Amino acid sequence: MPSRRADPVTIEVVELIADVVARYHTEYEHAAASHQLTGAQAKVLNMLSLEPMPMRRIALKLRCEPSNVTGIVDRLETRGLVERRPDPADRRVKLAAPTEEGTLTAERLRESLDFAREPLAGLSAEERTVLRDLLRRMLA
Repeated sequence: MPSRRADPVTIEVVELIADVVARYHTEYEHAAASHQLTGAQAKVLNMLSLEPMPMRRIALKLRCEPSNVTGIVDRLETRGLVERRPDPADRRVKLAAPTEEGTLTAERLRESLDFAREPLAGLSAEERTVLRDLLRRMLA
């Protein structure tokens, strides 16, 4: 029976991934706070700046309860960063969508996230593609 212990390279990869995640999370929280947002609010605003979506889909992407998303969207709406609008495909469904100010804030937030951008800039386009493909495989 093979040993269940991971080999040294696997252990190191897991540790490096944990370090990357921790550093990214710390920088993301700091960037969000600089825009007077929580990390969760910043994530929702960023997602919506790419594509308006119903609350249930936001909750699925964030892996949380829809009621949590409702509170986040309520606070973003109060700040004038998000609005609710009918889904053109199904008028019974409401989409959360960024306002113009919300889109600008999401862009500023993305621009302030140097951690992911700077180390990746040290990789060639081919290396970034390989890294992306490997991460996709890991998550599949």
